[in-house]
Formats: sequence, structure tokens, C-alpha cells
Amino acid sequence: MKGEAVVSRTTADAKGDVVVLLIGMRINRFRAVHLWAPAMYAMLRMLRDLARDPERGLREKVLLTASPRTYYVVQYWESKEKLYAYATAPDAFHHKVWARINRMERAGKPRGQVGIWHEAYVVPEGSYESIYADMPAFGLAAAHGQVPLAARGRYAKDRFAHRSAPAGEKSA
Repeated sequence: MKGEAVVSRTTADAKGDVVVLLIGMRINRFRAVHLWAPAMYAMLRMLRDLARDPERGLREKVLLTASPRTYYVVQYWESKEKLYAYATAPDAFHHKVWARINRMERAGKPRGQVGIWHEAYVVPEGSYESIYADMPAFGLAAAHGQVPLAARGRYAKDRFAHRSAPAGEKSA
């Protein structure tokens, strides 16, 4: 986790819809290193490439693992349009990786050694809330900024109800 802890209660300063992508892999056969290691390295390279090119739209990533077998990343994107544009961009490493996976599948290469997955969510404003106690900016707050809890409400129900001021209006 980056940065110093903010010694207070804070919340994410997200406005509008929030785009979240969960993406990962599962090692089904540990001995098939020649198949799962390239998948792991490909994910790390995609993350490095995205970090070098912020215009692609990745705002923040959090690397997680749930077990020695499963690895995943939570990503926060500027918009679903930027996420889709990256996923289909011919110049992006992601495009090369999927082309390789599709060629292997068509060629009948062994399958089942490594699993890959993703889930994408567009969360409408008013359908998310967050709280961080004595934490540096993390997750949604790292992606969208961190504000004192009072800016959005002390209780979860208040943070869920928070809406951005319409364009042209000043927020209180």
C-alpha cells in the first residue's frame, strides 16, 4: 500500500459511475509451469504497460491473492468505454495475449492447466460507499481521491445516498 496512513476516517471521493474490473487466473496444475507462468507474466506486463500509459484509463489497481492457486487484480477504470477500448486495441499487449490464447485453442493445445477469468462492473452513483479508518488511500479512494468522512456522511446509508452536484452547480 502506498503512502502514509491518514489518521482519521475517510471515504472515497468518487463521482458518477464507478467501473471495476476483477481479473485473474487459477493454477489448476502446479506442474504445468510452462502454461501458467506465461499467463502470470502476461498480466504483470499488461499492468506495467497500463501504468506507463495513463491515457488508456486504468486509475488504480490492487493486487490480491486468495490462495497459492488463485491470483487476481481489482482494477478501477475511468469508464467502461476506456476499458473496452483497451481490451480491443490492436496495439495493446492484451490483444496479442488473447490472439495467442485463441490460436492455442484452435490448434487443440492442452487445456485445463490454468484458468483465466474476469468480471466487469459498472456501479452507478449511489450504489457504492466506502470507509477507511487510519488508512492511506486504497482501492476506490486511491482511484478517485480520499476525503474526510464528513464530506459524504458518517453512516453507510448517507454515503450510499450521496450524489454529485449536477454540472454547473457548486457542491456544499
